[in-house]
Amino acid sequence: MTMIGDDLQHVRQRIATACADAGRAPGAVRLLAVSKTFGPEAVREAHAAGQAAFGENYVQEGLDKIAALADLRADLEWHCIGPLQSNKTRPVAEQFDWVHSVDRLKIAERLSAQRPAHLPPLQVCLQVNVDGGANKSGVTPEDALPLARAVAALPQLVLRGLMAIPEPAPDFEAQRALFLRATALFDQIRDAGIALDTLSLGMSADLEAAVSAGSTMVRIGTAIFGGRPKKAA
Repeated sequence: MTMIGDDLQHVRQRIATACADAGRAPGAVRLLAVSKTFGPEAVREAHAAGQAAFGENYVQEGLDKIAALADLRADLEWHCIGPLQSNKTRPVAEQFDWVHSVDRLKIAERLSAQRPAHLPPLQVCLQVNVDGGANKSGVTPEDALPLARAVAALPQLVLRGLMAIPEPAPDFEAQRALFLRATALFDQIRDAGIALDTLSLGMSADLEAAVSAGSTMVRIGTAIFGGRPKKAA
């Protein structure tokens, strides 16, 4: 097995252990491999080891990878997980399967309008700023329910859930407390009658706390692909 294959196996074991510790079913949490800054060959290697869902932070880098891996397109699920500007929505609507970073209605409306009719609806999550970080993307908790109602009504989109990236916390309990804010918001929106099934929470350093708090999808990069190469300027 390749090094990426070994690392994938290790991450899957971490997820399974975290699910067991939290009293959750082994398959309750999906693994999203975050391939930003790594080339198409790394994605191909991870796919050969059984991974199908990949997350990209940078739109152009993701588009280049989708094109380079066109032969695998039917087997791969591409997730846009980085901040999304209005001028980048069209290629994302046309090429990606999921968007995790919808934080305002204008972006959702553009994605809906620009999603080609022959493709399945785009799967989207609202990014929420659960800890009030001033420099963070994300809708405020107070505005999340109205935004969810508006996004859920758009054609060519399916609102699946919430995504959050809290500030790093020093230990498991502090990490879990932050993630639980997103879980509470998720429950509040579902209680309001909007069907959600996805909580995109947790990365390499805090996946155990995220799973304990109820995450259904963890976004793992470093623990699979290694340290980030320097991004070319």
